[in-house]
Amino acid sequence: MSGERISRIALDDGGIKHRSVEAEHERMVAITDLMHENTFEPVGLGSGPYDVLLRIEEGRLVFDIRPMEGEKKTKVSLSVQPLRSIIRDYFLICESYYEALKAASTGKIEAIDMGRRGVHNEGSELLEGLLKDKIRVDFATARRLFTLICVLHIK
Repeated sequence: MSGERISRIALDDGGIKHRSVEAEHERMVAITDLMHENTFEPVGLGSGPYDVLLRIEEGRLVFDIRPMEGEKKTKVSLSVQPLRSIIRDYFLICESYYEALKAASTGKIEAIDMGRRGVHNEGSELLEGLLKDKIRVDFATARRLFTLICVLHIK
C-alpha cells in the first residue's frame, strides 16, 4: 500500500454533539471508506501516510496535515465559497431523499437517489479541482472528503 495516503482523519466540528442519524451515518461511512482506501498527496510535504484534521475556519476549509513519521506539519486551506451552492443543493436533495424513504415508491426513491449521487459527484469533481495544486486526490477520495466537508457544514 502506498505511503501517499491518509492513515487517520478527524473532523474539528466545534464540538457539535447532535447530528441527525443520517448525517452521523454518512460521516462514519466516509471515514471508514477513507481508511480502507484513499489517495492523498500533499504537494511538497514529503511522504506519508498522513494524519489529517479537517476543519472550517473563517470561511476556509483547512486541512491540518502531519506525516505519521516526522514533525513537519502543514496547513492547506482553500475558500469554501466555490463549494457553498453545491453543498446547499446536496443538503436539499438529501432531505428529499430521506423524506422519500419514509413513504415514496421505489421508483421515486431511486430517481431522487440518482440525483443525489449526481450532485455529490459534481461536488467531488469541484473539490478535486480546487485541491489539485495543493493536494492530489483521486475521485473516490474526493467523494469521501466532500461528504466530510458537508458534515462540517451541519449546524
